[in-house]
Amino acid sequence: MFLTRDDALALADRLRSLSAAESCVIRIEGEEAQSLRFAGGGVTTNVATARVNTRIESHVGGRVGSVSVGGLEWEELARAVARSEEIARLLPTDPEFLPPLGAQAYPESARYDEATGALDLRFLAEATARVVAEGTARGVNMFGCAAAGRRFSALASSASLFAYDRESFVDLSTTARHKSDGWSGWAGARHFSVAQLDPADIGRRAALKAARDEEPLDLEPGRYTVILEPTAVGELAQWLMWMLRARPADEGRSFFSRAGGGTKLGDALFSADFSMRSDPRDAIAPEAPFGEEGLAQEARLWVDKGVLKTLARPRYWAQKTGAEAIPAAHNFTVAGGTTPLEEMIRGVRRGILVTRFWYTNMVEPRGLLLTGLTRDGNFLIENGEIVAPVRNMRFNENLHGAFSRIAAIGASERVKTEMGGAAISAPPMLIEGFEFSSKSSGI
Repeated sequence: MFLTRDDALALADRLRSLSAAESCVIRIEGEEAQSLRFAGGGVTTNVATARVNTRIESHVGGRVGSVSVGGLEWEELARAVARSEEIARLLPTDPEFLPPLGAQAYPESARYDEATGALDLRFLAEATARVVAEGTARGVNMFGCAAAGRRFSALASSASLFAYDRESFVDLSTTARHKSDGWSGWAGARHFSVAQLDPADIGRRAALKAARDEEPLDLEPGRYTVILEPTAVGELAQWLMWMLRARPADEGRSFFSRAGGGTKLGDALFSADFSMRSDPRDAIAPEAPFGEEGLAQEARLWVDKGVLKTLARPRYWAQKTGAEAIPAAHNFTVAGGTTPLEEMIRGVRRGILVTRFWYTNMVEPRGLLLTGLTRDGNFLIENGEIVAPVRNMRFNENLHGAFSRIAAIGASERVKTEMGGAAISAPPMLIEGFEFSSKSSGI
């Protein structure tokens, strides 16, 4: 279910008026979406959803109780307010409790497009038909999913805070299978505006990878020169963004902790070609206007030419350390360069082109050691040419090392990762000495 700003404010005001707690915070989120899956040349399932969820958090004597309710039944919502207060009185005091923020000023959101918010299943079916046609023209089987919709989030407090944001989205991805069923390719995109979606291009890119007829190769584990396509770079960078937290760094539990105390803010930790930023006004991957606690998001440099510039710091930790409170970024941009992907390939004597990763997990946060698998499209490069598909492999690589051995960067573009639906803009990268630890039999 989609609530306008006025509707969300009216609901928050009614709930705030019921509160008998010392303070309260109300979060309201909802979505209207359509999705379909396709395989074998046609649609296999389609779903339309509408949901809304309200979470009431009550504060009594530094104790915090919360209750979540799905739907908009007023009696249930009113009971949730009372129940959250009962829970708060039963719990121990939260030593990190801070009263909620009051009114804030927020930047304009750049994440909503009316035409995209109005898309229906007919559009999704037509878009997938164009994807399937690209596979049919190249003799490969196409599978995938498409989705579109709009969502909103609102945050209110008893101290007169009210924040509202809305987001439209269209999402399309496809896996293409070689006719032998022994190899696959993938392409996908997620945008706030449907004008940026090109279904035929998505289908074409996936189909071309799957249509190669060379026998896939098994390579031995080891360190390789790799060209990571933008989606693969975006997934690695998303893990790095999640790790940019001040508290673990201050407490000596992070890669960003300095030996002997303090943090590595201001240190050159990555290649001088590597930068990350977030900005609510970014044209490709705009950040939301407010963070989890209601703090306003601003344009920020997290890493600038390899130098660590910013660590996220929630309000409690900011107060404890006497530093600025900085909300974590969800959407961000990895700065691009000027080397086209094709030029990178021509410059590689022997290496691997990687389409994307999956099942990525942080093995050792203190060392930024990440593991995962390649998926849907690796290719051996020899003497500047792609010569054959390569079967999937597992990697074990620390993010500090990977983003310190950058030899070339292309233009940054919006990518679709499988982790949380974040808006990420990332470029292709040529990285030296990327470690693959074992083979994987999956395609």
